[in-house]
Amino acid sequence: MPASKVVDIEDCWCPPQWEEVLENIRSMRAARDAPVDSMGAEVFMNDPGATDSKAGRLHVLVSLMLSSQTRDEVNHAAMTRLRQAGLSVQWLRTVPESELAELIKPVGFWRRKAQYLKAAAALLETEFGGDIPGLVSDLCRLPGVGPKMAHLTMNIAWRQVSGIGVDTHVHRIANRLGWVPKPTGTPELTRQALEAWLPRQHWTEINLLLVGLGQQLCTPVAPRCGDCLNRNLCPSAAAPSPTKKPRRR
Repeated sequence: MPASKVVDIEDCWCPPQWEEVLENIRSMRAARDAPVDSMGAEVFMNDPGATDSKAGRLHVLVSLMLSSQTRDEVNHAAMTRLRQAGLSVQWLRTVPESELAELIKPVGFWRRKAQYLKAAAALLETEFGGDIPGLVSDLCRLPGVGPKMAHLTMNIAWRQVSGIGVDTHVHRIANRLGWVPKPTGTPELTRQALEAWLPRQHWTEINLLLVGLGQQLCTPVAPRCGDCLNRNLCPSAAAPSPTKKPRRR
């Protein structure tokens, strides 16, 4: 008689009612009117002349490299200045670092990001034929690019699903919703936890859905739980304040 297979319970774990929760999130995001929808990296591949082009892919990568610790409005303004200046791999190679830094200022850590962009452009030119890499492992070789940026770049620029891009919004909301079997301390751990149970066909949409939700409703401070369709399903939803009874005189 063959030995029975031992199955780790965490391998079979998935959050209760997650499909209903996800459908509610889609409904709340149907208008696509969050800052990320009009100013996120996706807009650079939706331009008619940029789709599947080297220029469009580079602009996606640069936008993502600038995005950490930076609001979409600030990032988009910086990208507009870069594009007006002639953003390309060759331009990044020749522009003085000080000038590049001034163009991207005031994105978060703008001086360091200027260094990263210059170094990344050198690698793109010498090792990747002036295009961005098409593998997560190669993208992560670029200075300032980690798993989140790499997976988002693959999804947006190459139209390939390699993993879930988890930023602070996705990390926060996944933990609030109980979409991880136990609290995760970093976005990378959240990515691994989500990919362990969320069906792959949802990986493409989940970042944009949750980022927009995090910008509009499920904010870091004072989330608008009362306006959320998942207020009765979310384990972290704030209870409504009890109505105070008038004091008797």
